[in-house]
Formats: sequence, structure tokens, C-alpha cells
Amino acid sequence: MIVYEGKTFKNIASKESKDGEFENCSFMNCDFSNGVFISGKFTDCVLTNCNLALAKIGNCQLNDVTFKDCKLLGLNFCDCSDFLFTVKYENCILDYSSFARKKMAKTHFLNSSLRNVDFTGSDLSKAVFANDDLTNAVFNKTTIKEADFLTARNYSIDPEKNNVKKARFSLYGVTGLLNKYDIRIE
Repeated sequence: MIVYEGKTFKNIASKESKDGEFENCSFMNCDFSNGVFISGKFTDCVLTNCNLALAKIGNCQLNDVTFKDCKLLGLNFCDCSDFLFTVKYENCILDYSSFARKKMAKTHFLNSSLRNVDFTGSDLSKAVFANDDLTNAVFNKTTIKEADFLTARNYSIDPEKNNVKKARFSLYGVTGLLNKYDIRIE
């Protein structure tokens, strides 16, 4: 296994990496789209302006990883290792990604696009969705206790199918909790 500590990777393109370990590393302007990254370990890493669209990240360990301004289209985060899974997203495009059954308490999604994202069965307790677009995102048997949706938009969450206890929603977004009733609020 190759181990990298405190290294900065800039403007690289890679399509395959297996069993690499990255600790306290930075990735800037990298293109990993359609790549295969199996069993990698990323600890205290920051990825900025990187493209990971449609990458395979099976059994990767993401421990305190921050994605900034990244394109993360169609990623199956549900295939990542559950061990120490902690991530943060800022200004990212996560459309068509899946977090099904992930334990993601306190995860921050900031100014990101989460269109058609699957959160089925996930634990998003105390998560923050700040200025995010959740158009067609799937919440089914999802725990969103004490989650913050105050500035999120375009969500549709059925309170009868999800644990929404003490979650925070703004008055303008309350229609996203009533969609299944096919009523008009004027």
C-alpha cells in the first residue's frame, strides 16, 4: 500500500487507484471522472475543484474529507466503508449520487446541488442543508431528526415516511412537506 502524508496533488488526471492511503492531503483541479478507486483511505483531506463524476469508490474510507467546488455526479457513496465516514460538501454538484443507508449525522451540505440524490434509509440527524437544491431528492425511511433545512429548497419529504422530529424548515419551504396531499397553498 502506498501512503501519502501532507502532500498536495494539482492538475492531475487518474483513472485508477487501489489501496492508496492519503492523510492530510490536498487535491486541486484534479480529474478523476470515470475512475476506479477501490479501498482507498482518505483522512483529513480536502478536494478542491475536482471532477469525480461517475467514479467508482467501492470500499473507500472517507474520514473527515471536505469537497469544495467539486463535480460528484452519480457517485455511490453507499459503497464507501461505513467506518469513520465523515464528509462535508461546499459548492458541489452531487446530482444523481446515492447515500442510501449511510450514517451521516451532522454532515454539512452547503450551497450544493443535490438533484435526484437518494437518501433512502440514511441517518442525517443534525445534518445541515444550507442553500441546497434538493429537486427530486429521495427521502424514504430517512432519519432527519434535528436536521436544518431552513434555507434548502425544492425538497419533498413525507413526514409520515421519515423521522423528522425537531427538524427545522422555513415557512416558505413547508409545502415540501405537504406534496403528497396534492393541495394548493396560496
